[in-house]
Amino acid sequence: MSTSKSLIELLFEKIEEYSNTNYELIKLKLVKKAAIIAPFVISRIIIVWIFFFFTIILSVGIALLLGELMNKLYYGFFMVAAFYFVVGIVLYFFLHKWIKKPMGNSIIKQALK
Repeated sequence: MSTSKSLIELLFEKIEEYSNTNYELIKLKLVKKAAIIAPFVISRIIIVWIFFFFTIILSVGIALLLGELMNKLYYGFFMVAAFYFVVGIVLYFFLHKWIKKPMGNSIIKQALK
């Protein structure tokens, strides 16, 4: 009886060892994927912020220029706001096609490397 018990204990020890090794392997694979995806996402966020600030400064400049040309400074800001309103409506209807799908696909490609 003691031999069979020791065989069962040995089997459970091997199963436990296999589970721990498998768990560690999964953790290492996830860390590897995160190490690939994180820099990709962070670099994209930095680029988006740079373009965001560029757009803000350019918009203020264009609004001031248009306002000066029309002799009412606030007219320029109204025109720039109207432009962004139209762009916002276009993006609202085509956001999935132009932004979500390509970004999602590129993140998936990075994850599968």
